[in-house]
Amino acid sequence: PDYQRDVQSLLNKYCSGCHSEADREADFSTETYQSLHAGLKEKPVLLAGDPENSLLIRLIEKRAEPAMPPEDEPQPTTEEIAVLRSWIESGAAGPEGKQPDRLMLNVPEIPAYQKMQPVTALATTPTGELAVGRYGEVLIMPAPATVSDDRKQIPLESPRLTLKEIPGKINSLSFSQDGTQLVVASGVTGRGGWVAIYETGTGKQLHLYEGHYDTVFDAQLSPDASTLATSSYDKSIILWETATGKQLHVLSGHNGSVYDVAFSPDGQLLISGSADDTCKVWRVADGMRLDTLGQPLKEVYACQFSPTGDRMAAVGADKKLRVWKTVSRDQPKINPQLFARFAHEATVSNLLWTTDGQHLLTFSEDGVIKLWDANSVQEIFVWEKDSRETGATACLSGDQKSFFTGRLDGTIIAYRIPEIDSTSAMSNQSDHTTDSIIPEAKESVKLTETEPNQTPDQAGDVQIPASISGVISGRNGLQADFDLFRIHCKAGEEWVIETNAARSKSPLDSFVEVLDENGEKLLRVNLQAVRESYFTFRGKNSDQFNDFRIFNWTEMKLNEYLYSNGEVAKLYHYPRGADSGFNMYPGGGNRWGYFDTTPLSHALNEPCYIVEPIAPEENVIPNGLPVFPVYFENDDSSQRDLGSDSRLFFTAPEDGDYLVKISDVRNYEGPDFKYQLDIRPRQPDFQPRLQTDKLTLHPGSRQEFQVRVNRKDNYMGPVTFKFENLPEGISVTTPLIVEEGQIEALGVISVDEKTDIDPAWAEAIKITAEADILGESRTHGVNGFKEWKSGGEPKLTLEIVPSPRSPQPISKPDADTLEFEVSPGETIQLKVIANRNGHKGPISFGNEDSGRNLPYGVYVDNIGLNGLLITDENTEREFFITCDPAAKPQSRLFHLRTTAAGGQATQPVRIHVLEK
Repeated sequence: PDYQRDVQSLLNKYCSGCHSEADREADFSTETYQSLHAGLKEKPVLLAGDPENSLLIRLIEKRAEPAMPPEDEPQPTTEEIAVLRSWIESGAAGPEGKQPDRLMLNVPEIPAYQKMQPVTALATTPTGELAVGRYGEVLIMPAPATVSDDRKQIPLESPRLTLKEIPGKINSLSFSQDGTQLVVASGVTGRGGWVAIYETGTGKQLHLYEGHYDTVFDAQLSPDASTLATSSYDKSIILWETATGKQLHVLSGHNGSVYDVAFSPDGQLLISGSADDTCKVWRVADGMRLDTLGQPLKEVYACQFSPTGDRMAAVGADKKLRVWKTVSRDQPKINPQLFARFAHEATVSNLLWTTDGQHLLTFSEDGVIKLWDANSVQEIFVWEKDSRETGATACLSGDQKSFFTGRLDGTIIAYRIPEIDSTSAMSNQSDHTTDSIIPEAKESVKLTETEPNQTPDQAGDVQIPASISGVISGRNGLQADFDLFRIHCKAGEEWVIETNAARSKSPLDSFVEVLDENGEKLLRVNLQAVRESYFTFRGKNSDQFNDFRIFNWTEMKLNEYLYSNGEVAKLYHYPRGADSGFNMYPGGGNRWGYFDTTPLSHALNEPCYIVEPIAPEENVIPNGLPVFPVYFENDDSSQRDLGSDSRLFFTAPEDGDYLVKISDVRNYEGPDFKYQLDIRPRQPDFQPRLQTDKLTLHPGSRQEFQVRVNRKDNYMGPVTFKFENLPEGISVTTPLIVEEGQIEALGVISVDEKTDIDPAWAEAIKITAEADILGESRTHGVNGFKEWKSGGEPKLTLEIVPSPRSPQPISKPDADTLEFEVSPGETIQLKVIANRNGHKGPISFGNEDSGRNLPYGVYVDNIGLNGLLITDENTEREFFITCDPAAKPQSRLFHLRTTAAGGQATQPVRIHVLEK
């Protein structure tokens, strides 16, 4: 028997899967004649002329242990074993001449059922020439004509050049930036990889790179063409010196096939996507891994840098489009995930980023293609699957105005990219909309409802504002009673519809709605799900704001909306450690609902979704997840301040008549089901309060106090507290601001060391709170301090100082206040020092609340299971402060506080949140 024709093919079939050059199980390979003859360390596997005693035959015939191949693997036939015996008996001769090509397969020719040649790879030059990869060949086509139609087929009959003699399927094509060189990636599965660079003009092969032990999925040139990166099924990435073919670095670390690689625009970084459900970021200069992006849930098939290099994107089998901020540019750092969108209903196989950086294109295996706004990562256009075969590959045209998809039926389709003014999705509920109108405040008309008023034509006309007294009673057959009232509004007018029933001891559990003039529900907003999840660990009651444990929470971001069974809540704070969940707005007290939905109880494993609001007039682009319509209606007031009474905020979409409907949510009724229905203009305002009005002060130390605001009629702007008549030796955190959308702020009262505290000082301090509401400054008085007592010399004082392992303060050394800068996505390190003046024992600074008065979205990030703690034998502790992308640019004073030694605080430290 001939070694290459008869023997090597059998060894490849039954042995080389485990005993290959890339995976030498038992340190033995059957891939080459030399490695086969080298045998095992202890003994040879071949005895030329003696098949009976050759270990190879004894293992295959199960006469030696361990029997090979293993029982659960395919077994050679008696005839195939006879071929091996005969070869050994005849002397086990090897191939003549040089070692045969590992990529050459000894398989019979099988005639194709069809002449169709699937298109497996595409690439374009800057001038628009199109390279088309098929099995064993590459066509270089003249630049196709500009695509004027939405889509058209590109003919392949007249290529300018054809590259032949490529060993397998073309997995990847890419041009150098100047278009003069074409990189072709191919190989033979299980045998080896093959990469070549061709001169685009002539088709001359310039370089050949063979070093992978399995097929190569991707090959990319660095922007300056000096380095070639190749990735393979063999789990490795190789960086080559392009001109010489020298291997510069082998990047190991992936535990699965590496499907895609991409250089950053400056050529300093490389991103890779793998079957091990990760992307990795590498430093090209030395092959060092800078970060592992572990958020994907399944295989990653495509990854890219943005044209500016400040972002990275990836897609794959988990059907999501993910975008990260590029942070690890020269040293290992965590690159924060910015977006994780549910992109398609099927696996997402490809990703393209337009050269202007404004758009992304994603391609799914079900044939659907989507165009995304790259800044907001919002869908803006969809090409639905047509009748043709699913696309296998894609590339942009040279002018970036269209793109091409190569299909398994051998065709190429060109799509024109529409010119779309891509606007962001509707923002969060806000008081600052420019087209809203607060109607003029007038005296409310008092009315009593009259029956019948259950149909639109029976609804009584009401001049608003109005206060209507009524009763839900008078069932009509099976239909419980409800009352309708007709009102007239102008577009943009903001009205509040509010009931007083339960608060007046009525058994009515009110439910209010605004309908159109024909009595149909009026759409307020569509909520499109972008991530699906469910409640884990335990269910939630309708009041609970904390410990929302949700599947796959790491993909969720602060300030996102969470929809479940009709309720819309909002994510306030991340889970802090393994045994915790999200906190929901407002971060304390009863949970708030949004879009006037009512907080509800939720069961364990109940589905929930991260949703994005879309205005009623906007087109909803399907993404495979549900869309939840929210109407103008309310059961219990969403901020839970009215008990089971209702409050509905209504902004008229256009001039016209509307119907206000009131009913019992349970469909109950009776003569005592009385109500008062108020329809009034929205009156945004706030009620400030000093929560900590009694303090024990210690000369030479600091104590914390709290202020809160009760927000009225959806006023969500900032509120500033001011303190006057402070005695000498006493200072207070200034300014003390309750941030937009928040309900509290925490300040520090500092007492100089030699100050004698006079209890009469407390009542002399004047506190006011002011805010800008609808363009006007509004000031309210605040209840003052009731009692200050002197606690004598403190047993503990605290101080925040810089950490030598983190950026130093931007303030001058002699400044009164330490100041630090932090950017969204960044973490800085500080240190707290405890001066023990008699206090023994641990000093706890709290758990998730350990950073006091930090800007929203900035938090202490290393609390651990026991919180931020100085143990009883220590006097200092370093801590980390992380700035989430949700944090807004601002400057704010923060501190730490402990309940030890009567309650002590550090000095206020100013932190500056920089622009993103």
